[in-house]
Amino acid sequence: MTTIEGNLKGVRERLKQACARTGRDANAVSLLAVSKTFDADAVCLALDAGQHAFGENYVQEGAEKIEVLRQRRPDAALQWHCIGPLQSNKTRPVAEAFDWVQSVDRLKIAQRLSEQRPADLPPLQICLQVNVDGGANKSGVAPEALADLASVVVLLPRLKLRGLMCIPEPSPDFDTQRELFLRAKALFDQLNARGMELDTLSMGMSDDLEAAVAAGSTMVRVGRGVFGSRPTKLTSSV
Repeated sequence: MTTIEGNLKGVRERLKQACARTGRDANAVSLLAVSKTFDADAVCLALDAGQHAFGENYVQEGAEKIEVLRQRRPDAALQWHCIGPLQSNKTRPVAEAFDWVQSVDRLKIAQRLSEQRPADLPPLQICLQVNVDGGANKSGVAPEALADLASVVVLLPRLKLRGLMCIPEPSPDFDTQRELFLRAKALFDQLNARGMELDTLSMGMSDDLEAAVAAGSTMVRVGRGVFGSRPTKLTSSV
């Protein structure tokens, strides 16, 4: 068993136990393996261990890795998520190569992704990143502006609004972690009450996935817990 295979087994067991503790179905929460700064060989090892969804923060690195995997594993059903802050001059390669973008936090980015998504590809799956704890230096739409942004993004062609993503400030305390995640869950529920039909609440990472599951997460993003400590990133492009 490779280290990555063993790590994946451990993370999946953590998810299973977290779901059991809160009375949720074990299949209610999916795992996104965050492969940023790890090479294609590491992704292949995770793929061999049954992992098919991967998250990338850096556009150029991610696009190059997607192409390498397409050539190496042409029959593999891979799903690629852009999860890092996205600049407007980087939207085209994301629209052309990725399946999901979880870090949309302003209308200009969503509009560019809509315009640049190739017509021969399925709609780009979108999550809006919300800044649930108000950190001044953090990405994400403010909670009070979320509904207005969602009401426009949901109408854009070539996009499919799936839900919300958040990255709260780290905390060692479970109850504090859960409280922050519950803020995102409340916003998610409010949008669905407006008829949005969202199904994805992406929250929780290696150190806080149990609290995220307890608060209602449907997708956790785990990098270190799957791949180990990060090497120097392959590219500075964001």
